[in-house]
Amino acid sequence: MTGEGRQFVEFATRETLAKTGIGFLVAVVFLYLVAVGLGVEKVSQALAGAEWEWVALGCLSTAFCLAAWGKAWQIVLQVVGIDVPYRRLVVTYFAATFANYVTPLGQAGGEPFIAYVLSRDTDASYEDSLASVVTADLLNLLPFFSFAAVGLGVLLTRPSLPAATRPLAFGLFGMAVGIPALTGAGWFWRERVRSGILRLVAPVAKRTSRVSVAGAAERLDDLYAAFGRVAQDPRALVKAVGFAYVGWVFFALPLYCAGQALGVDISPLTVLFVVPASTLAGMVPTPGGLGGVEAALVALLVAVAIESAALALAIALVYRVVSYWFALGVGGTAALTVVKRA
Repeated sequence: MTGEGRQFVEFATRETLAKTGIGFLVAVVFLYLVAVGLGVEKVSQALAGAEWEWVALGCLSTAFCLAAWGKAWQIVLQVVGIDVPYRRLVVTYFAATFANYVTPLGQAGGEPFIAYVLSRDTDASYEDSLASVVTADLLNLLPFFSFAAVGLGVLLTRPSLPAATRPLAFGLFGMAVGIPALTGAGWFWRERVRSGILRLVAPVAKRTSRVSVAGAAERLDDLYAAFGRVAQDPRALVKAVGFAYVGWVFFALPLYCAGQALGVDISPLTVLFVVPASTLAGMVPTPGGLGGVEAALVALLVAVAIESAALALAIALVYRVVSYWFALGVGGTAALTVVKRA
């Protein structure tokens, strides 16, 4: 294995192994306690009647979702002058997804780690990799908010919005307004942002030789240049947005499949709200939001679609099997491939 391959392995194990193990343990204990509180027997009975054809369809939908997002990523990379064969890049994307899903808080800020994986597995620089990853994530936010707005709009037509959904509804609204605003402000006042970051780096640089103000300035300039190149091809970005929307459809579909697997017909419009809303719970400090997403799904499903909390938990568990654990399995295999070819 080359030095870069060893560096990737060391980075992935030394930085995250202990936190990941603790995170999984805490999440599993939490889920067990939730199941005990709702009735383990009731949850088990619901799961025992699962139709595995729908479970398989949900897994297939997750694979299509990641493949579509990988294609959007490839388009963004091509804009910055990096042409990676899709067959190679989609494996890298699955591996990066695995790294993101096993890293605590990865869902809330795994872009630097994913950019690290991409830069080590392709000819892309870290700055171009980070710019492409952040751009692709921002493009994915468009369908995220679009689908959430449609679902939320349907709920708002009801006499009253269920109390359990109000915090997540306000959270979605805040993100819909805040993230684009912060992104635009960060770009418009990029010189001020650059100066502020360098002021923060200066005292750190005085204490260690590993960080320098000049080096940080060069990296920031390269990153802004990469963002500038991405913005120069709006037609390619529109094409990437199209794949982002396709990916989000397949990202939401597994919840519908999970309901069908257990004999529950969840309205597609409900799915469009519940999936984005539950994704906010992915920001809890466990791998992939494990525990938090399931709890949010139970609360949302009980509030808008299902009376039985035990059945809602069973659906949440099936959904996470096809959307999270399946992605971990496929992504883990891809990660081994990436490490081997590094």
